[in-house]
Amino acid sequence: MMNKMTDSEKLLERRKACVANGVGVFNTATVSSAKGAIITDMDGRELIDFAGGIGVVNAGHCPEPVVQAIRDQAGKYLHTSFNVVTYEPYLELCETLADILPHGDKTKAMLVSTGAEAVENAIKIARQATKRQAVLCYTGGFHGRTMMAMTLTSKINYKLNCGPFAPEVYRLPFPNYYRYGNTNDMDTFVEWELKRLRESIHNVVDPNNLAAVIIELVQGEGGINPAPEKYVKGLREFCDEHGIMLIFDEVQTGFGRTGHWACWQHYGVTPDISTYAKSLGSGMPIGAVLGKEEVMDAAAPGTIGGTYIGNPVCCAAALATIKYMKEIDLNSRGKQVGQIIRKRFEQLQNRCPQIGDVRGIGSMMAIEFVKNGDPRQPDGELCLEIVKACADRGLVLLSAGTFKNVIRVLSPLVITDEELDKGLSILEEETLKACGGAL
Repeated sequence: MMNKMTDSEKLLERRKACVANGVGVFNTATVSSAKGAIITDMDGRELIDFAGGIGVVNAGHCPEPVVQAIRDQAGKYLHTSFNVVTYEPYLELCETLADILPHGDKTKAMLVSTGAEAVENAIKIARQATKRQAVLCYTGGFHGRTMMAMTLTSKINYKLNCGPFAPEVYRLPFPNYYRYGNTNDMDTFVEWELKRLRESIHNVVDPNNLAAVIIELVQGEGGINPAPEKYVKGLREFCDEHGIMLIFDEVQTGFGRTGHWACWQHYGVTPDISTYAKSLGSGMPIGAVLGKEEVMDAAAPGTIGGTYIGNPVCCAAALATIKYMKEIDLNSRGKQVGQIIRKRFEQLQNRCPQIGDVRGIGSMMAIEFVKNGDPRQPDGELCLEIVKACADRGLVLLSAGTFKNVIRVLSPLVITDEELDKGLSILEEETLKACGGAL
């Protein structure tokens, strides 16, 4: 006798029948409701969320102040287009963002709908500000799936047969110390990487045609790779020397994930332009581009924007999200969650030799699986086995990295200590089983 399909299985079958195959399936979990750090699936099973909608719900699923703000704004007006009719939520959000993310003496902002859209507009602003064309980016980077953003994105599997790509985009190896450091200490490694950067103006791209360098300070999809602080400071100096705009992509790192409003606040380096989205709106589609006033105003009227830039309901959600984050001091919680995860991951690494590295900033943490202790021998099969085993036990996880051999934690930061402990215990147990270690 055939087993009766569960409601979750029925939903996934409907997905197969009507949704294009190209839409990724990173996890086979379903959802009927979600609150805080818990997802309830279509069968009533409670799942611990370590994925956070790909780092989108730092303030948790359905925070009540945000839900109420959405209700209130929806009753007033849903859309007018900010290009046509000016409304206060857009202005208030720009003012709020400029206050918590100051770029020099005077900061200006523009609002969009997604992180990819923020990146697209940041590049257009940089090109107009410099009257140059070229953009320098990094291996392992992920900046979105629209044309320029997809070109900047490194991973080939995300853009198979999607070319031709945008011209005048150049790429350097990301300063990934674990993968490329060999036996050098950090200072020596950074010195060599900065030499590579400076050599690039002779063998990669003409600096007189280089509009911008764009970098994630912690690569998200690339495998939670933090850029060394000395490298970032050297990069700032390099851009200043050549009149190049420095763009920080903070789409995944922003709003508490690393323990600050933005990761660049850890580094003490101010960008010319920065991009945000994801947890800015607690799940509502909104993004932002911030920059120094003189840079942002270099874009001619009508050259940036779009129909849905800064939708009023999304603006209301973002304003309520930031206010709620301040009230509960989510940045501090981000640091606390990260400390707990790091300690547990380092203890697990001592018991599992297949874990080559533990890394991250704040609560943006990851473990990388390799063979024979070699950073150049990624073990994606082992990583996939662990992710699936955790899913069977009600823990929603995401892999990352070029070879999908990294497990990353992007849980809501409002997760309770008990929920965090339970999720980490499941991950530890399944990792030790897969690695052949003793429980």
